[in-house]
Amino acid sequence: MITLFCLLLPLLAAVVASPLTRKFGHNSAWILALAPACSFFYFASHLPEIANGEVVTGGYAWVPSLNLSFSWFIDGLSLTFALLITGIGTLIVLYAGGYMKGHPQQGRFFAFILLFMGSMLGVVVSDSFLMLFVYWELTSITSFLLIGFDHTREAARRSALQALVITGGGGLLLLAGLLFLWNISGITQLSLLIHGGDLVRESPFYLAALLLILGGCFTKSAQFPFHAWLPNAMEAPTPVSAYLHSATMVKAGVYLLMRLNPVLGQTPAWEILLPFFGGITLIVGTFLSLRQTDLKLMLAYTTMASLGLLVMLTGFDTEHAISAAVLYLVAHSLFKGALFMVAGIVDHEAGTRDVTRLGGLRSAMPITFGAALLAALSMGGLPLFFGFLAKEEIYYALAGGNPRAILFTAVAVVGNALMFAIAFAVALKPFLGKPVKTPKHAHEGPVLLWLGPVVLAGLGLLAGLFSSTAHRFISSPMASAIEDKPVQVTMSTVPHLGVPLLLSVVTVALGALVFWRLAQARLLMTKFIDALGPGPDRAFDAFIAGLVKFSAAVTRFVQPGRMDVYVTATFVLVAVTLLVPPIVYGELPALPAWPADVMLHEWVFLAIAAIGVVAVLTASNRLTAIVALGIQGFAVAVLFLLFGAPDLSFTQFMVETLSVVILALVMARLRLMPSDHRPLLQRLGDGTVAVACGLGFMLLLLKATQGTFNNSLTEFFNAYSKVIAHGANVVNVIIVDFRGTDTLGEIAVVMITGLAILALIRIRTGSSTLKPRDNDPDAPEGEGA
Repeated sequence: MITLFCLLLPLLAAVVASPLTRKFGHNSAWILALAPACSFFYFASHLPEIANGEVVTGGYAWVPSLNLSFSWFIDGLSLTFALLITGIGTLIVLYAGGYMKGHPQQGRFFAFILLFMGSMLGVVVSDSFLMLFVYWELTSITSFLLIGFDHTREAARRSALQALVITGGGGLLLLAGLLFLWNISGITQLSLLIHGGDLVRESPFYLAALLLILGGCFTKSAQFPFHAWLPNAMEAPTPVSAYLHSATMVKAGVYLLMRLNPVLGQTPAWEILLPFFGGITLIVGTFLSLRQTDLKLMLAYTTMASLGLLVMLTGFDTEHAISAAVLYLVAHSLFKGALFMVAGIVDHEAGTRDVTRLGGLRSAMPITFGAALLAALSMGGLPLFFGFLAKEEIYYALAGGNPRAILFTAVAVVGNALMFAIAFAVALKPFLGKPVKTPKHAHEGPVLLWLGPVVLAGLGLLAGLFSSTAHRFISSPMASAIEDKPVQVTMSTVPHLGVPLLLSVVTVALGALVFWRLAQARLLMTKFIDALGPGPDRAFDAFIAGLVKFSAAVTRFVQPGRMDVYVTATFVLVAVTLLVPPIVYGELPALPAWPADVMLHEWVFLAIAAIGVVAVLTASNRLTAIVALGIQGFAVAVLFLLFGAPDLSFTQFMVETLSVVILALVMARLRLMPSDHRPLLQRLGDGTVAVACGLGFMLLLLKATQGTFNNSLTEFFNAYSKVIAHGANVVNVIIVDFRGTDTLGEIAVVMITGLAILALIRIRTGSSTLKPRDNDPDAPEGEGA
């Protein structure tokens, strides 16, 4: 029960965020931050037992017959994510209190960020497929609200829509993938599925399930070519960038890949697709970051690159690669969250994020500079910091003598070197050098602003200094959960001579060189990328424009605004539905034998029905055709009466009488032209559709009557009509009691139809008569249909 309360606590805080902000202003951040803080301390209390290999499970059955439940599963992987979400979330709420101070919609922002926090927390602790998917989509919806928070700006609206379309589309792929896994294994809980990897991998549907799951994960974690939404999401306020797009939402796809590693991993497809797309994303992200001058965009593209590195490592699926992914994920959340907040502080206090217009802020913002430097040292992978452990483990996992190892090691070295350069460009360029005049008088921000980056950057250093403790409670349990077997992470901050250290030295040297020549590198990369032409961002715009045009064309085709087209299409579909299945599957009924004892009066009524059909077809005007149409209904009603169904016969008489009267009144009121002006070709087409529908219903009824009659319902109604409903007339009891709701619905349909007819005949357009439509050849002057 406590776990459920802690899962819902951010959502409950979102409900009261606006009232609290109206009452306490930006100081409400201290109150609202208590919600994620309480959840953080609760999850932290499970660290010892999770470190000992235990798990925390719980939940409630929702639809037991379908094996659907609201359940949670907390192991080393989900616990680490839960701590990052709630811990960093607490600092982000405080940061937003200072950053959004004075904003008229600060309460709404707090509500959105807390809703997202609760949604992301649900993703990482969900055990059931249903719960996972619901929370997954909630993160897309809440991120849409946060990215488009400043909805008066077109750029913000476009970015929010782009993120929703890409991640929402990926969510549909994920849903299909989860359904495949359910179909393959019969399991709807992740805690059980991770032990059934062999069953999934041996299934002929494995590849389909893998591709669908990867589609959901790649879109959420901004893998190439689905990455365009991530840098564009920097249109959101900086607290959103620091939280959603560095530490939480963008890692949801990485989380799910890690969670499903025991299920989908250890196959050639897994070990080819993930390193391939991850490696491309790493290189593309770092190249694109070099050309940027906006601090947030520089960090956004390196975030994209870091996500590619995580996916690449997860795809290698070795013990050291998984350990490297674990270390880097935690380190990245700490240093990137801190650097994003630093970028926000610089923008908030200096008035610009353009690195070329900044400099000399160290004396004006010493605390911010200190936090930025510590975070950059960790991002650069220098000793004593947790980022150094991650980088060393990455090279230890990738380095090898085969071509594949050499290729991906080179990719990692280039990617890490460029991220080193960007890290120090963000941390040093705005603060060192000669002071530059900025749009605002730069000064140190309030405690609400610098508290978050200081804490996160400091944790990056402390985690590196006390690495054994961090490994015991965080790294090793997380790696064990991903591998589904005990794993001990032992990497320390003490450099070890060997290939990993050599590669680290190469990385730092290359990164320092790029940082030294950053302006030239930026110019070179700009020319190179411009030469490649438009990228996925432009492709998204083209896709949306094409989709809109296609939708408009389809709408014009299926909704032309003509009733005759709608009616014809409806009856064509009815005919196809009735005729195609029995013909394709060989289920046509046998032709009935002609009865030898047809009485004279029965012949008479059959002849009357046939005469009615001829009268309808040869009628000189519509009113005559309507009256003649009732002849068949009355003839059928008499046949019902002759064969012992007086109730049904009486109903048929009433329906036919009312139909003829109402239609005659309506048609007379509308005063349609007396003749049918349809061309011969259209008459033949309409006649064909009508015959096909009649033939289809005839075949259906014949097939139904030729089947074995099941009289269980007859016996039930005969036995219980008087006992339960206290009625001797079985038919009346069925209609009024056993099918009372259906009857009520039928009455409602008749009433709605009557109201529509009444509205139609009461239409007035300036006078008591209706004006003709331009395209209605049957309407005389001054009147129309």
